Amino acid sequence: MTSASPTPPPARTRSRRASRLAWPAFGIALLVIILDQTSKWWAEAALGDGQTIPVIGDLIRFVLVYNPGAAFSIGSDFTWVFALLAAAAVVFIARLTWQVESRGWMVALGLLLGGATTHLGDRLFREPGFARGHVVDFIGYGNLFIGNVADIAIFAGAVMLLVLTVTGVRIRPESGSDTTPDAPTQSGESTDKPE
Repeated sequence: MTSASPTPPPARTRSRRASRLAWPAFGIALLVIILDQTSKWWAEAALGDGQTIPVIGDLIRFVLVYNPGAAFSIGSDFTWVFALLAAAAVVFIARLTWQVESRGWMVALGLLLGGATTHLGDRLFREPGFARGHVVDFIGYGNLFIGNVADIAIFAGAVMLLVLTVTGVRIRPESGSDTTPDAPTQSGESTDKPE
């Protein structure tokens, strides 16, 4: 029997595995957002009076600061630029997450997406105003810098991506095309051959 369909089915842009792994990545991102915002709420309530809480002596301490800039308060006069960069990062990582077919990349992108999203929320909705908001930092690392939970997630995600890249783990397995991983009989070519 010859094929009766005149037009082939449309090519798939991502595999079923990519679709399955995207949702856990978004779940990781949501968890990062919840942990980050909850911890910032706690920091503002517990440390708002200028109190410092030592955790590991002077090495790790809790102290509340509002950061208008990037790391080390760089670019504090350009808060709106960081809001734009955070928005671009969120869109880019979210789009990339829909194509992930590696569990390692799934975790790394989830961490990065959560950290970038919660930072974007701070920039957009915290004082002193829309797209000029200051990020709440409260984890002091000696005399080096003060960060937050989102910074930890972003750092961990970046380290994971570096390790995955160096070890040759790709976001998608190397194959001839995007349509091959999950759909061997999708096109109907193999089932229509005479047996």
